[in-house]
Amino acid sequence: MGGETNQFLRRDTGNTFLSTIEQNLNYSFQANTLWIALGTSIGSMLVVTLLFSLLRPHNTTVYAPKTKHANKQHAPPPIGKGLFAWFSPLVATREAQLVDNVGMDAVIFLRFTKMLRNIFLVLSFVGCGILIPVHMLKSEDYPTASATQQAFATMTPQYVLQGTPMWSHVVCSWTFDIVIVYFLWRNYRAVVRLKSQYFESADYQDSLHSRTIWLTDIPRDAMSDAGICRITSSIEPTASQPQANIAHGMKKLPALIEEYDQAVRKLESVLAKYLKNPDKLPATRPTLRPSKQNGHGQQVDAIEYLTKRIRELQGEIYETRDMIHRSDSKNDHTVAFKPLSYGFATYESIEEAHGVAYAAKKTRTGKMTVKLAPKTNDLIWNNLALSTGNRSLKRFWNNVWVALLTVVWIVPNALIAVFLARLANLSAVWPAFAKTFNGSPNTWAAVQAIAAPGLTSLVYLLLPILFRRLQNHAGDMTKTSREHHVMHRLYAFFVFNNLIVFSTISGVWSFISVVVGSSEGNMSVWEAITYGDLPSKIMVTLCTVSPFWVTWLLQRNLGAAVDLAQIINLTWIWFARTFMSPTPRQTIEWTAPTPFDYASYYNYFLFYSTVSLCYATIQPIVLPVTFIYFVVDCWLKKYLLMYIFITKTESGGQFWNVLFNRVLFATLLANCIAAIVIKAAFGSWTMLGCMAPLPILLLSFKIYCSRAFEDQCRYYIKALSVKDIEALPGGDKKGEEAEIIRLKFEHPALTRKLIAPMVHAKAEHILKDLGTGQINFDGTSPIQYSDFAMRPMSKTEAGKVGDQKDEMFDYVPEAKLDFAYYKNKPEFSDEFGGGGELYEQQPQTPSGSSILNSAANSRSGSPAPSFVPGRTPPRYGPGAHHGPIGMSARSREMYMHNNDSQSDRYLLSDPQSVGVAEDVGRKEYFDGQGHQQEQLAFAKWRTGGSGYVGVPGAADDESLEYDAYRVAAKGPL
Repeated sequence: MGGETNQFLRRDTGNTFLSTIEQNLNYSFQANTLWIALGTSIGSMLVVTLLFSLLRPHNTTVYAPKTKHANKQHAPPPIGKGLFAWFSPLVATREAQLVDNVGMDAVIFLRFTKMLRNIFLVLSFVGCGILIPVHMLKSEDYPTASATQQAFATMTPQYVLQGTPMWSHVVCSWTFDIVIVYFLWRNYRAVVRLKSQYFESADYQDSLHSRTIWLTDIPRDAMSDAGICRITSSIEPTASQPQANIAHGMKKLPALIEEYDQAVRKLESVLAKYLKNPDKLPATRPTLRPSKQNGHGQQVDAIEYLTKRIRELQGEIYETRDMIHRSDSKNDHTVAFKPLSYGFATYESIEEAHGVAYAAKKTRTGKMTVKLAPKTNDLIWNNLALSTGNRSLKRFWNNVWVALLTVVWIVPNALIAVFLARLANLSAVWPAFAKTFNGSPNTWAAVQAIAAPGLTSLVYLLLPILFRRLQNHAGDMTKTSREHHVMHRLYAFFVFNNLIVFSTISGVWSFISVVVGSSEGNMSVWEAITYGDLPSKIMVTLCTVSPFWVTWLLQRNLGAAVDLAQIINLTWIWFARTFMSPTPRQTIEWTAPTPFDYASYYNYFLFYSTVSLCYATIQPIVLPVTFIYFVVDCWLKKYLLMYIFITKTESGGQFWNVLFNRVLFATLLANCIAAIVIKAAFGSWTMLGCMAPLPILLLSFKIYCSRAFEDQCRYYIKALSVKDIEALPGGDKKGEEAEIIRLKFEHPALTRKLIAPMVHAKAEHILKDLGTGQINFDGTSPIQYSDFAMRPMSKTEAGKVGDQKDEMFDYVPEAKLDFAYYKNKPEFSDEFGGGGELYEQQPQTPSGSSILNSAANSRSGSPAPSFVPGRTPPRYGPGAHHGPIGMSARSREMYMHNNDSQSDRYLLSDPQSVGVAEDVGRKEYFDGQGHQQEQLAFAKWRTGGSGYVGVPGAADDESLEYDAYRVAAKGPL
C-alpha cells in the first residue's frame, strides 16, 4: 500500500512539473508592461547620463583617460568642464579624423552602429506604416479585453481571420530586404574608401607588417630563409629581394616565461595581503601548497617558495636562451633551434608585399598559405607551429564542445525561466521548499528578483571568456581571427537559445502534446502531425511572446548608459580597494584605458537586430524601439571609443566582412519567420512562392560584393609601370635593418624583458627581513652569463653602492600608482595600449631604408638598459658576449673582441664649464623588441643629470628612480 502511495505521489509530482512548464511557456501580457518598461528605461537612462555629466569633469582618469595618456596623433579633441561639454566634440569630430585618433576598428564599429540606426529608421516607417494598419483592420474584435491590450494584440497577425489574403507581408518582406541590401552596399563602398585612407595613413605606411607577407604550413624542404625567397619568387617576382625569416623552435622557453609571470604575480598578491599594514604584520606568514611537479604537495612558506621558484625559473630561462643562442651561432638547427613551418618575408615597399599576397590568392600553393602579415602583437605565437592536421583536429573537437554547450544550455535556460524566475512554481513541485517559501515570502521575493537576472548575466559574462579559451586551444593563429570566432559563437549561442528556443518552445511543446495525444487514438502519425499544425502554433507563440521582446529591447538603453557612466567598473574597483588587497600592478592597470570588447558588443548589436528583424512582420512596434536604441548608442559608444576605450589589437577593420555576413543571415532568418506567418495565417502557397526569390537575392548580393569590394578592402595595390618597378631599391638590406626585422618577427619569448615583482613603497623597509634573497629582473645575471655588470647604486645616497636585495622588487610609492608612469613599459603598454602605439611619439617601426634614420624624439619611459647607438642590440639577455644573431661567425668574433669601438664619438669635443652642457645630439637605436628608442649623449653633463649614456636622470622622469640604474652589458631579456 505504501509503495502504491509513493508511486502515485511521484506520478502526481511529475504531472505537476510538466503542467507547470506548459503553463509558464504560454507568456501572458499585462497591458501596462510596455509603458512601465518605457518609463523606467528612459528615466533611468536620463538619470545615469546626468550622473555621468556631473562626475566627468572631476574624474578624468575614469571618464577620459585617453586625453591623459595618448600621444598627439592619437589624442582625442580637448573637452571642456561644462555639464554637457562632452557632447560638442562628438558632433564636431568627423569620421575621417577618427581613423587617425581611434583606429580603423573603432571607426568600422561606429559606422556599423550608424548603419543599423539608419536601417531601422526606414524599416520603422515601412513596417509601422503598412503592417500595423493592415493587422488592426483585418483582426477580429475582442470587446472583453482592455483597450490597450486589444490594441497591442491586434498589431500582430494572431487575430487576423484565417484565410484572409494579405499581400502586405510579402511586399514588406521584399521592401525590408531591398532596404537592408541597399544600406549594406552603400556602407561597403564607404568601408572601401576608409580602407584606402587607412592604407595611406602614417601609421600604416610606416609600419613593418604592412610590407611583410606571412607564410604558414611551409613544406619541409623549404623551411629556410632561402626556401621562403624561392616560394615568393615563384609566386610573383619582384625587383627587390625580400628579407626572409624562417621561424625557429623555442623549446620550452614560452612555457617557462608564462610560468615565471604567474609566479611573479602570485608573489605580488601574497606580499600585498601580508604587507597590507607593514607596521603590524600578521602573526603567521602566508603558506601555499605547491603543484605536484614543483613539490610534494605539502604546505610551505609562500614567500620563500615563490622567491626560490622565481629564481629557478629565471635561471632556466637564461639557460634556454643561451642554448638557443649557441645553436644559432653555430648554425646548428637541432631541436633547440629547429626551423618551423612558418615564416615571414619583408619587402622594400608596401606595393611589392601586397602584390605578392594578391598573386598568392590566385596561385595554387597546396596546403601552404601566403597572406599579408598581421601586427606582431596580433599573433598567438604558441599556435603558429601547429601542423595542419593537428589544428584541424583541435578545431573539430572545439566545434563539438561548443555545439554540446549550446544544446545542453536549453535545459538550464528553461528551468531558470520557469522556476528560478518564479519561485512559486518551484514550491509547487518541491513540497519541502514550499514550507520555507511560504514562511518568508518577502525574503524569497528579494531572492527571486536577483537570482535569475544575476545568474543569467553571470553566464553571459563568462561565455566570452570561455569561448576565447576554447579558440586558443583550437589553434587560432591571430587574436583577430580568435575574436571573429568568439563573436560568431556568441551570436550562434544567443540566436539559438535566446531567440529560437525561447520564442518557439511553447509552440513546439503544444505541437508535440497534440501529436502524441492524437497518435494514441485512431490517427496515423502523419495525420497527427498534420492535425498538430506546427506553423500555426509557432505563429501564435511568436505573437504571444512579442511583447516580451519589445520591453526587453526598451531596457537595453539603460545598459548603454551604464557603459557610459562606467558604473560596473567603478563598483568593482571600489569593492576591490575596500575589501581586498590589490597589488600595485592591479592598481596601475585600473587607471589605464580599458580595451574595448569588440566581439561582445558586436554580438549584442547583431542579436538585437536579429530579434527586431524576425519580429518585424509579427509586432512591427519592435522596429522603432530598436531604432531608438541605436540612436542613443551611436553617441554614447562614440564617446566611449574616443575618450575611454582603446583597441587592444588593431586589425585594420577586418570585422566588416564578418558583420556583413551576419546581417545577411539575420535577414534570411527574418524571411523564414515571415514565411511561417504567411503559411499559418493565410495558407497561401502563391504568396510563399513570391517569397522564394528572396534567398537567391541575398546570395547573389553576397557574391557580387565579395567580387567587387573584398580585394579593395584587403590589398593596397598601386599600378606600377616598368620604369617604376625598376626604380625600386633592390639588393640586401643593411645589416642593422635586417637584424631589426629578424627581431621583430621572432618569437617574443626570445627577447622579452622579464617583469619584476611590484611592491608598495611603504613596505620597503620590511622586505629585507623576509628572506627573499636577490633576483635580477633587468635582464642581467652577473655571475653566470655576463662579462661585466655594474652594481646597483643606492637610492638614497648618490654615488654609493645600494643594497643588493633591493634589486628584487620594483617599489611603487602611493603617488605613482598611476598608469601614466608606466605606460611605456611593454608589460603595460602591450596590454593597455594597442601594442604601445597609442603612447609612442612615432610609429613603431619606420619603413624602407629610413628605418634607422628617424630623428623624432621617442625615448621610452621604461627603465630599460641602453645600448650604444650604432651597434645592433643583442637578441638575448644571457650570452650577450656571443654577439647578435644574424652576423657571420667572423663578424661575431669581431663583435666579441674589437675594443676599437665608436665610443670616442660620444666624448665631449671641448672642455665644458660648470653647469654647461654640450648637446651632442639625439642618437637613435632599436631595443630588443624592435622599438625605436632615443639616447641623449651627455646632454645632461654637469647639470644634475645621471652622467651615463642612455640612463635618464631624476629630472627626466622621477617615476624611474632607482630602476634606471640597472645597467648591464648584455641588454634586456
